[in-house]
Amino acid sequence: MSAAASAPAFRHHKIPTPKSEPYICIAGPDHRLWFCESGASTIGRLDVDTGAFDEFALPQAHAMPIGITPGADGNMWFCAKKANKIGRITMNGAITLFDLPTANAGPDGTLVGPDGNVWFSESDASQIGRITPQGEVTEFKNGITPGSRPLSIVVRDGALWFSEAAGNRIGRMTTDGQATEFPIPSHDSQPRAMTTHPDGSIWFVETSTNALGRIDRDGRITEHPVTTPDSSLRGVCVAPDGDLWFTANAANRIGRMTPDGRVVGEYPIPVADAGARCICAWPDGRLFFTAFDAGLIGEVVP
Repeated sequence: MSAAASAPAFRHHKIPTPKSEPYICIAGPDHRLWFCESGASTIGRLDVDTGAFDEFALPQAHAMPIGITPGADGNMWFCAKKANKIGRITMNGAITLFDLPTANAGPDGTLVGPDGNVWFSESDASQIGRITPQGEVTEFKNGITPGSRPLSIVVRDGALWFSEAAGNRIGRMTTDGQATEFPIPSHDSQPRAMTTHPDGSIWFVETSTNALGRIDRDGRITEHPVTTPDSSLRGVCVAPDGDLWFTANAANRIGRMTPDGRVVGEYPIPVADAGARCICAWPDGRLFFTAFDAGLIGEVVP
């Protein structure tokens, strides 16, 4: 945790494909940054040391890939929201798409679960899905409020935890598909991105409330406001030192908060109207974020 508020350095890496609209980004097993190009129906990969890009077009146009995660099988798995499919891409770029049983389910966030399967949210169906490495899909809705719009997923205590953007709740689902919901104190907070902290808590952005939320192991939720009004928070991650870093889309800033809820700084992105979305921490302390509107990957060096 840093007591200093010195401004970080920024770099940016322009994605080769125009109108790429990058969304979720995450480290892959090849130590490169993988991300979804939602506007180009493409999966991208960045070598964070050389700045070199690889891009892999999906076999279906206008698929809108959103969430992506490394699987237990060594491949990357992603959600193709408009195509209503879950995708798998190998390190060599070979792509396979799997249909979902529920029509127009809206697959969105995804993460490998404690059981080794890939789990994902179905935001338009208010369900959580599971896909095995062989492509077998199961969907669960027990205990999830209809119309709640589940989005981001993380893993804690052997279960899946997820944000409900329209339900104003944080959900917890066991690997046998039973869900419990925890209401957020503020009304219509719009929880979105989530991240786990080494202290056992889960942090999440509250887009409408302009705060970061924290849910402890007992399900207690506290809320921690950021400094700039109407920031439209979108992404959050934990850096190696334990601080939280977040993206402020409307404010065009990257922010930093300590685990006790103190804002260290909110730093202007040196690209106008970047549209910052997801943010991902690298082991060496750097952070990378997707700039949806600017079509680039941003790099933050604290």
